[in-house]
Amino acid sequence: MRARSTTLGTRVGLVLGATLALLLLVGAGWWVRETRKSIHEEVLAASHVAQQWVAVLVSETLRDRADGPERLMAHLRAVGRLRANQLEVHAPDGARLYVSPESTYKPGRFAPDWFAERMTPALPVRHFDAGDRQIVLRPDASRAVLDAWDDLTAGLGSAFALLLVVALAARFALHRALAPLAQIDAALARGADGRFDVRLPGYRVAELDRLAASYNRLADTLDDTRAHNLRLEEDQAFARAVQARLEEERRVIARELHDELGQAITAVRAISGAILQRSDDHPQLHGSAQAILAMTGQMQDGVRTILQRLRPAGADTGQLDRAVADYCRLWSGHHPDIRVDCRTAPASAPTGEALGLTVLRLLQESLTNVARHSGATHVEVQLDFQPGAVALEVRDNGRGLPPDPRPGRYGLTGMRERVAELHGELAFDTSPGGGLRISARLPHPIPNEIPTEESFHGQHS
Repeated sequence: MRARSTTLGTRVGLVLGATLALLLLVGAGWWVRETRKSIHEEVLAASHVAQQWVAVLVSETLRDRADGPERLMAHLRAVGRLRANQLEVHAPDGARLYVSPESTYKPGRFAPDWFAERMTPALPVRHFDAGDRQIVLRPDASRAVLDAWDDLTAGLGSAFALLLVVALAARFALHRALAPLAQIDAALARGADGRFDVRLPGYRVAELDRLAASYNRLADTLDDTRAHNLRLEEDQAFARAVQARLEEERRVIARELHDELGQAITAVRAISGAILQRSDDHPQLHGSAQAILAMTGQMQDGVRTILQRLRPAGADTGQLDRAVADYCRLWSGHHPDIRVDCRTAPASAPTGEALGLTVLRLLQESLTNVARHSGATHVEVQLDFQPGAVALEVRDNGRGLPPDPRPGRYGLTGMRERVAELHGELAFDTSPGGGLRISARLPHPIPNEIPTEESFHGQHS
């Protein structure tokens, strides 16, 4: 499970709070050490004064054994409470004869035990021998410790109030300082949705200004790229539409040639044949009929060749292997100086018109490049029907492609576009020994069938 993230303002606030708390702890530790030292010095000084005073009383008491003890008790009762000390008088049997009264300073209040244990200095209890009685001087730091506790609670209250004020001020300052980040985040969120219509302003903060400038440059670049891609898609769509229209026009011209001109030539051949049969007695007429019959035969061959180029047989009938073989023979007849080896496998399933025309156009463009640019003397054509694909390979022994083909090779671009339309793969490989191998692999059946010329024509008629 993904951990819940905290905001930057919360993190900065936590760091600031932790820093202030650490400073407060350090300051409290220093204050405790100094205050404990001050209490020790204060109680120690008071104890020295009390010890000197008690020592004087004891010496006077010992010089006057008769009245000295009574004067001692009178002096002690008159003095009452000694500062930061508790005074006790004990009889020889241990009975307590006198205890100095409790302090009237903050009566009934004491610091917490844990604090008192921490702050009370360790000072010895002094005993004085006054003849028939013992005087015990016990240091008492409870009032000084109580003062320290009151100072600590007041200081902590002020510190916490100051911390609260600082936290509120820091939160307000962080909110103002981080406000531009919300605007940047909103712009990035719109960019993630493909909308780069927001440009960030300057914030007069060096880091934020650099971030805003980088985002604005990125948004401008992406806008330009998207516009370029849109134009490219429009150009490709237009090129596909033109190509489809050209294919349809080829079909129409081929049909007209076959139906009109083909039938007319057939009729002329029939007439010339009839004349030829009936003109044995007329040599001149008989020779003219033979000439007409020979010329119409040549015209039929020419029309058949034109039909083969305009609309290769088998492109839409599933006989793609026969169409490839027929075109190789036709091309070989026009280029007798280049030996052609054509190997085709029988079609495993009928191919659609789009796939058949693509294979034949790739073959035509490949062989045209062989004749025009390669200088080859031998070319191999191979058509295979693989599981889920049709593979065409054309290999020659010519000079191959240059390392950096010049940008005018529109035939190669058209081949790539045809293969891309059918989601296929196309590769051009030049072997170290020379020659070029063109390999095309087209999925069969086509994942998303490309509309045929008839569908295009029907949509735009």
